[in-house]
Amino acid sequence: MGSHAMEEASCSAFLKKKERGDVLRRDSCGFAWFAGLNGKGPLPRVLASPRSSLLPPPFYCTNLLGERMNGAGAGGGVLGAGSSYQRFVHSALELTRLRTALTPHPSQEKFRFIQPNDDTTVLNALSYSAPKIRMLRSLTVEKKNSVQVLDFAAFAEPEYDLPIFCANAFTTPAQSIVVLDLNPLYDITVDTDYKDKYYRDLMPLVQKYSELLPWGGKITSESLRFFSPIVIWTIFEPTECNHDVLFSALMDYYKVWLQLTDQAIEENDAAKIVRNGEAQHRYLTWRTEKDPGYPLLKKLIGESQAKDLVSEFLFEGVNSLGSKSFLDYFPEYARDDGTVNKKRSMIGKSYETRPWDATGQFNAG
Repeated sequence: MGSHAMEEASCSAFLKKKERGDVLRRDSCGFAWFAGLNGKGPLPRVLASPRSSLLPPPFYCTNLLGERMNGAGAGGGVLGAGSSYQRFVHSALELTRLRTALTPHPSQEKFRFIQPNDDTTVLNALSYSAPKIRMLRSLTVEKKNSVQVLDFAAFAEPEYDLPIFCANAFTTPAQSIVVLDLNPLYDITVDTDYKDKYYRDLMPLVQKYSELLPWGGKITSESLRFFSPIVIWTIFEPTECNHDVLFSALMDYYKVWLQLTDQAIEENDAAKIVRNGEAQHRYLTWRTEKDPGYPLLKKLIGESQAKDLVSEFLFEGVNSLGSKSFLDYFPEYARDDGTVNKKRSMIGKSYETRPWDATGQFNAG
């Protein structure tokens, strides 16, 4: 059996197990998982670990798609039916509405009906807020027979130190490039308490998908600086079966984030709230400066609208949560003339395989 046939067989077997409910099990770390497709079945139950009476929240996403985007051939084939990212957006919003009241975010009025210059391309932009959630937003791009893009993220209010949910995907007829994570608000290589609080009991989640959605290849620590040990960074052939597995992973990660958000306790310490806000602003500042999707947006909607979409929609809060500049946070990117070095992947060691072990420990060697 060829490698492609083996991958398809493995993919199909995984999906059949999920349809039968065989994936429902209790992990040793205290999680009960149900990976039913299309949102069917109970939501995952995040159980208190023996070492904590309450498990708080996770989310964030650094987009490293730009490191591989140039290698993704546009091609002329028809994208598989399974690669439509609207399916995930609709399912995620339905799940959210079952748990909280969504209110249109002010940014939605400006960007919901944004029109691309290309008649063959459709952009859909949605944004909401809710109790505990400062902003939940989604941008999808669908260019007929060529490209599909998903950029979905959720940001908590500063009263919560929740990670940031992130789902980024770029699909052509040749390949799909995906980053899915609950990105940490703080540097977990230094803040081990934060890492244990949010990720110690989540490691089975990435182990569940690591075989079917394997590590996508070399990236630098520049890209890893905002990732968690459960990040899925993968590249695969965009078959319908593969995208069904991806949809399952997207929903599992999002269900966990919703559960963690439900359990989050509001912070009353003013200093900690300010610290959370600055940490989120640092992330937004990085994303605004480094977003590799900007050239595509500039081509589709023009430079002015692309800049507004990045700063007022995709990374809304960069102009309101703090006043520090990119170089204030990341002085290592300063050029001699005081401007920002625009080169990508310029700092840090490269990692060709997953740099975290099964317990979430980072292996820098």
